[in-house]
Amino acid sequence: MDHVVIYTDGACKGNPGPGGWGVYLKAGAHEKELWGGERVTTNNRMELTAVIQALMALKRPCRVSLYLDSEYVRKGITEWIHGWKKKGWVTAAKQPVKNAELWQQLDSLVHGGVHQIEWHWVKGHAGDPGNERADALANRGVPG
Repeated sequence: MDHVVIYTDGACKGNPGPGGWGVYLKAGAHEKELWGGERVTTNNRMELTAVIQALMALKRPCRVSLYLDSEYVRKGITEWIHGWKKKGWVTAAKQPVKNAELWQQLDSLVHGGVHQIEWHWVKGHAGDPGNERADALANRGVPG
């Protein structure tokens, strides 16, 4: 199984406002950059979209080391999602889960069993080269 290192990030100019997502993938000597954005979105939606786009870009099952600066995404997919699914996509406060359609898409990519994913939180804007690159790509994706 190939090992891929992925850095993802989201950016938003206003929240809500125009936003972008960025992905930096590295597998051995191969590197790939992806980015995109939406005219009206939120930072959390862009963080989720970055991870979804990164996993959708993988062409075969991989061992993934995924680095992100969003505790919302990391904790959401590794901890909170199990309760949301049991409760029919409702939070502990009896509110609908925000961004449920993105969480459901990410859930199918992550828990579908195709990839072995290790989740790593990194502090944003703290000089980590992969995170800085993903951040620059996310900003590139913000519509002008």
